[in-house]
Amino acid sequence: MPNSKPKHILVIRLSAMGDVAMTVPVLRAFTEQYPDIKVTVLTRDFFKPFFRDLQNVSVFAADLKGTHKGFFGLLELSKELRTLGIDAVADLHNVLRSNILKLFLLDLKPVQIDKGRSEKKALVHGKTFVQLKTTHQRYRDVFAKLGVPIKDSDPNFPERSELNLKTRKIVGEDTKSWIGIAPFAAYKSKMYPLELMEDVIEALSKDYKVLLFGGKTDAEYLDTLQSEHVYNLAGKLSLDEELDVISNLEVMLSMDSGNAHIAAMMGITVVTLWGVTHPYAGFYPFHQDESFALLADRTKFTKIPTSIYGNKFPGGYEDCMKTILPEQIIERVKDVIKKPY
Repeated sequence: MPNSKPKHILVIRLSAMGDVAMTVPVLRAFTEQYPDIKVTVLTRDFFKPFFRDLQNVSVFAADLKGTHKGFFGLLELSKELRTLGIDAVADLHNVLRSNILKLFLLDLKPVQIDKGRSEKKALVHGKTFVQLKTTHQRYRDVFAKLGVPIKDSDPNFPERSELNLKTRKIVGEDTKSWIGIAPFAAYKSKMYPLELMEDVIEALSKDYKVLLFGGKTDAEYLDTLQSEHVYNLAGKLSLDEELDVISNLEVMLSMDSGNAHIAAMMGITVVTLWGVTHPYAGFYPFHQDESFALLADRTKFTKIPTSIYGNKFPGGYEDCMKTILPEQIIERVKDVIKKPY
């Protein structure tokens, strides 16, 4: 452990969306407890809005497809980072690219995350079935190694954002409570069947305004689901504007995906649906009650979790989420709105 506290920490987390979003509540707690320590987050330019309301935190955008591509690009990146006056490095990513970068910053004695790969391997191979350390705690452990441990405390979250005129026109002006629904994930095995999700959307739209979230490639399909109280936001707003909308939700219904972590980092209640992955792997959204998760029936699909990211599963497991009934989802969403936790 260092003899003195650092004055300026470089935090490395380049991707993916959900993992970057999970750094936000950790950094918010850190900056509240160490207001005199400056933080620079090295990540992709697209994720910059995630850190918009954090005090004493700036973002250095890595151009990994251009200036900072490859070995010599990372060497150039290290030189640019040194001009910032950093005196400590917290690698929350621990991949080949960040490890190469750290070779050029060895004199700063960088500390990296322990991802618990052996424990996760045992979990997906069925050797153990226990709750592993959360990703948020693994991030916190890195700061502890730097001599600046983050104490447990009640989290603070940003206030609801005021929407600009463009966004207000897209989401409409009615006064129903807002529910966000993000039906997509990186892998089909992590997605609730779309034909069943359509039933959920239709039922919830009778009592609430439903706002649909997704990427640009999802926009065409989501457009087909629009109705009087269902609005598709995919491809229509910037990330900044989407965050503004999310801050005004009553609840976000999401898969085990980035949108769950984005909503959670903003203090929004998140109901999550889980297929071949499982909360035990440590990727449960921040500060959410465990009852907010609906899981595929593990008595019928006994090998769950089959992988950490949802990319590997035995035949037939792609349908495991059908064991979660639409009625269960609708009831759970309505319950968390009626009884805020």
